[in-house]
Amino acid sequence: MRTGRDRELEELFGISYERIVEIDELACQGIPPGEPAGPVIYFGRPPLYDETMVTVSFKAPPQKIAELDQRAKSLGMGRSQYLRALIDRDLASEPPTTE
Repeated sequence: MRTGRDRELEELFGISYERIVEIDELACQGIPPGEPAGPVIYFGRPPLYDETMVTVSFKAPPQKIAELDQRAKSLGMGRSQYLRALIDRDLASEPPTTE
């Protein structure tokens, strides 16, 4: 149902009501119509890494997590940064032999 605001938008932007509905539907899906008229500005924190990161989850007793956090803090790292460093160091070494 068209409203006075719809007619106002038609006049303001010189496009049809149907096109306004189409643009609205795309915008609701996160798909901006058309091409940017200038530089694109992204909001939020910029990516910290050059590659895509994947979330990994595991369970541990609260005391172990507290110790892990304390160790990371003592090294000036956050939990994730510390765990990534541990994984990198382990993967760079020879795997333990299982006999």
